[in-house]
Amino acid sequence: MSFLLARDTINGQEGRAYAKINNVNEEMFYIKKLEATIEKSKAEIKTLGRRGTQHKATGWSGTGSMTIYYMTSKFRQLMLDYVKTGIDTYFEVSVVNEDPNSTVGQQTVTLKNVNLDKVIIAKLDTESEALDEDIEFTFEDVFIGTNFSAPALG
Repeated sequence: MSFLLARDTINGQEGRAYAKINNVNEEMFYIKKLEATIEKSKAEIKTLGRRGTQHKATGWSGTGSMTIYYMTSKFRQLMLDYVKTGIDTYFEVSVVNEDPNSTVGQQTVTLKNVNLDKVIIAKLDTESEALDEDIEFTFEDVFIGTNFSAPALG
């Protein structure tokens, strides 16, 4: 009987992320957590001869959030640019998972047309040893550049 080797699970700290904003690539070393989700839109369809409701996919929506250390003004500046000029910025975020202890290799996912929903514009917290902030966003396209491979089973 085969089983998954624990060493093939992916360590959450073994990765990196990059933002490409206005054609400038920046490593996002300040990220604590990032999660992006695709959710299908579905219509409820009722048909003759069936009492139950069926579902048909009609589209999708991409949303995400990231928790970052409060040490970059990049996202505050993007939001302020929108507030002052009305010009919104869309950018890319690439996430690389690569744990050298795992046999599954690396996965690279690029979120395209990322757009910020909200950012903290200023923050103080006397209880915090390291300030952080949660940023919510949407994205309109996604690309998987590198896929994980199958693990070596025990």
